[in-house]
Amino acid sequence: MSGTTTAAAASRRRETGDGARRWVVLVVLCVSLLLVAVDATVLHVAVPAVSEDLKPGAMELLWIVDAYPLVCASLLILFGTLGDRVGRRRVLLAGYALFGVASGVAALAHDAQVLIAARALLGVGGAMIMPATLSILRHVFPDRRERALAIGIWSAVAAVGAAIGPLLGGFLLEHFWWGSVFLINIPLMLVSLPVGRMLLPESKGDRDGPWDVVGALMAAAGLFLLVLGVKRLGGEAPFGLWTLLFLLAGGGLLTAFVRRQRRRTHPLIDLRTFARPAFSTSVGCIVLAMLALVGLELIAAQYLQLVLHLSPLQTGLRLLPLTFAAMAAGLAGRSVLQRFGPRRMVVSGFCVTAAAVTLLTAMGTKDDSTLLLSGFVLLGFGLETTLFGAYESMLSEAPQTQAGGAAAVGETSYQLGAGIGIALLGSVMNAAYAPGLSSVPGVPASASTSAAHSLGEAYEVADRLGGTRGAALRHAARESFVHGLHVTLFVSVGLLLLGAVMALRLPRVMTCDPPAPEDTPTPPPAPDTPASAVPAPRKARHDARNTRISA
Repeated sequence: MSGTTTAAAASRRRETGDGARRWVVLVVLCVSLLLVAVDATVLHVAVPAVSEDLKPGAMELLWIVDAYPLVCASLLILFGTLGDRVGRRRVLLAGYALFGVASGVAALAHDAQVLIAARALLGVGGAMIMPATLSILRHVFPDRRERALAIGIWSAVAAVGAAIGPLLGGFLLEHFWWGSVFLINIPLMLVSLPVGRMLLPESKGDRDGPWDVVGALMAAAGLFLLVLGVKRLGGEAPFGLWTLLFLLAGGGLLTAFVRRQRRRTHPLIDLRTFARPAFSTSVGCIVLAMLALVGLELIAAQYLQLVLHLSPLQTGLRLLPLTFAAMAAGLAGRSVLQRFGPRRMVVSGFCVTAAAVTLLTAMGTKDDSTLLLSGFVLLGFGLETTLFGAYESMLSEAPQTQAGGAAAVGETSYQLGAGIGIALLGSVMNAAYAPGLSSVPGVPASASTSAAHSLGEAYEVADRLGGTRGAALRHAARESFVHGLHVTLFVSVGLLLLGAVMALRLPRVMTCDPPAPEDTPTPPPAPDTPASAVPAPRKARHDARNTRISA
């Protein structure tokens, strides 16, 4: 490490403040992330109440749920690179303001169209906030050891937010109307704006050359169409014309974006970063981890509610051990990373997660709370270990001047992996579930076809049939769902083991910057150093010693 780099690290430490101030900044960033993570899942339990109040059509209801993640995923690169150019704190504070305004519009929406528009604005605000938190964290913690601990806390907060979203939504719906799930954002944003303005440091990246507006819009449009196509893959017509058109158009725009970035002197994202094994491998590990697990979590929630007949609140409580285990893994991540290095940490995380998923294949139609507790604890610990090691390696490998773009790439890979995972594992689940309902004795073919769409619909058909036929259909549907769940779990194990093999390309050890100059002890002077060049305290002792000798 050159002296220039070390001096730059010291300068950043002086600029952002030593000691407690950096950790206060981390608290502000974690509150920002918590709001975005909660808002991604809080609406799930409110969908029935929204449907009853606003009476949206099937397509409108789909957009109410999907507008937020679609818009957020598509704009991450745009706002991540914009923050590098105009200032990350500036983009973050603008995201706070927009998130608060959009939350108020969503809470007071009187029809489905207004709610969809508000959810889209929330996605814009989320895209401004998410990469900014991670890139500011990269700036505030230049020392990799401290940064590893900060990323562990940051990722643990993300896990908490995703888990408490449904619980918080369920609590609010028991006491207030559905708009309250959005109103809770407003007071928090009103506090975060002035606090963030006072405490968060401003940081920018490389400002040479103009910002590539055309390239940013190409990336946004390409990601939007690609994620939309991926989501349609998990629908009723996965290979329809529109699905293929969205995928082809999105892929074409992203290919053109890559070519444009290679030609430009000042690209939005320096694609040479992907040539570094640690960076590209970390991005691939994030995609694979989310690919294997997000769709699995959705299916697990259906299993708890529809097979074991737990309430939404009971389901959320059953999933809490997963969250607590993820928090513990995040807080212990720095120690694990320093001791074992990125390669062994991420490989071990993938293997522990695969072991947890294999254990959960023992789930059946009867409740086994001990099995579920063990599986979910291992699942949360393994997943967080994997994501922590991958995120830390990715962010440390990227240049400080492109921290916003690197954070945006990481968050985009997270969102893209989640979307593909839901589509892929949902398709596997449906393919394994449907054949078991094709020939239930006494059940008409039309009823079997309807029941094959989902377990919830199978229960509705069984209730309409009633009697022994309804009971037979209900039993067959539960058995088929559990069989499909087992098949999906084994596919997830394969994806996780593939991720473990990919992680072998990560560095063996955690390489840290040397201490900053102000933390480095003053070296002793060379033998031929004149007395005038000796530091003042040592020079005083030298003069005193000579005086005593003369005396």
